[in-house]
Amino acid sequence: MSSVDTHVADWLMLIRAEYLEIPGLSLTKQQVERLWGLDAVTSGTLLAALVDVTFLRRTVRDAYVRVDGV
Repeated sequence: MSSVDTHVADWLMLIRAEYLEIPGLSLTKQQVERLWGLDAVTSGTLLAALVDVTFLRRTVRDAYVRVDGV
């Protein structure tokens, strides 16, 4: 695994952990960027990856929440 892959994997684990730790967490892409100091491309890539694995879903108000609704 390359250092870029490790970096992405670390971010994915961190974001997952926050959503697991805080039930009902609902963040927009911009809030994710501010909270973790990410640029728009990186945050979009990470959020898309978490949506693709059905961990997060995007709401009609463009917020990201856990799929299981907890």
